[in-house]
Amino acid sequence: QVQLVESGGGLVQAGGSLRLSCATSRRTFNNFPMGWFRQTLGKEREFVAFINWNGGRIYYTGSVKGRFTISRDNAKNTVYLQMNSLKPEDTAVYSCATTAMIADPSRILSRSDEYDYWGQGTQVTVSS
Repeated sequence: QVQLVESGGGLVQAGGSLRLSCATSRRTFNNFPMGWFRQTLGKEREFVAFINWNGGRIYYTGSVKGRFTISRDNAKNTVYLQMNSLKPEDTAVYSCATTAMIADPSRILSRSDEYDYWGQGTQVTVSS
């Protein structure tokens, strides 16, 4: 079983920044794509950002493009989500996810059902 542990969430004022981290003990972390999703109470999980195994393919949902940056450090088995210019509508529980199988490195995975392993999530609250 692959374990993913998010950290870095918290309370921030609108316009502020946070950096989320997602660490895994998976020894072959560098072979697999990673995604960030977010969810608010009563709503479906929403795709935020994707990064392929080596960072050569990155994709964002439109509402965060230009404000959020996904990156990974394969030496540290960690993926990051740098969030700048935060807005109250970014408030959510943010979770990272990965796949059980190695994916085509050119393929973008933006649906939650394309992922097999999930972290427990970290709360991000943006006050106005």
